[in-house]
Amino acid sequence: MNKKILTLTLLLAVVPGVSMSASVYKWTDENGVTHFGDRQPTGKQSERVNVRSGTATKAASNKASPQERLGDMQKEQENEAVAGREAAEQEARKKQRAANCETARSNLEIIDSNARIRVQDNGEQRYLKPQEIADQRQKFQEIADENCGPEKTQAAQ
Repeated sequence: MNKKILTLTLLLAVVPGVSMSASVYKWTDENGVTHFGDRQPTGKQSERVNVRSGTATKAASNKASPQERLGDMQKEQENEAVAGREAAEQEARKKQRAANCETARSNLEIIDSNARIRVQDNGEQRYLKPQEIADQRQKFQEIADENCGPEKTQAAQ
C-alpha cells in the first residue's frame, strides 16, 4: 500500500514538470512566412524557442521605475481632482438654474395675478405703468425660458 502511495505521489510531482518542458519550434517556409509549432517540421530547418510563461502587464509594470509609477499616480490623482471640481461646478450650476427658474416663475405669477405692481424708486413708492409691467413680464419670461428648460451645451450657445 505504501509503495502505491509513494509511486502516485512521485508521479504527481513529476507530471507538471514534464508538461512545462514542452518544446516550441520556429521555422520559415519557402514564402518567407515564420511559423511556430509544438512539433518539429519534417524536411525543414527549424530552431527550438525558449518559451516563458507570464503576462505582459506584469512585465511592463515591473519595468516601470518607482518614480514613473509615482508620476503616473500623481497624474491620476490630479485627473480625479479635476473631475471632482468639474462635477461640483456642474452641480452648483444646476442649483443656480433651479433657483433662477423658481424666482422667475414666482415673479411671473405675481405679474399675472396683480393688476397693479408697486415698486420703490429712490426711496419713493410708485406703481408700474402697463408698459413697464409688460417689459418686466418679458424679462422674467426670458429668464424662465433660459433656466427652466434643459440646459444648453456650450457648443449650442
